[in-house]
Amino acid sequence: MSMDLTIQQIAEGIPKSLLNATDKDLEGFQKIIDETIKLREGHRNLQKMIKTFSSSMIQRS
Repeated sequence: MSMDLTIQQIAEGIPKSLLNATDKDLEGFQKIIDETIKLREGHRNLQKMIKTFSSSMIQRS
């Protein structure tokens, strides 16, 4: 199910603390987002590796 948001709805959903953040705060926030994305991708890759390993172990049995 997709949800179409207007720009106004998106803007209203942004916390005031984020709107009033300094460039340094935003850079720190961006680093957190970047690392979170890396962590999520790593978790997905680990799940794929475990699934592949499990499948190969089952085939060898």
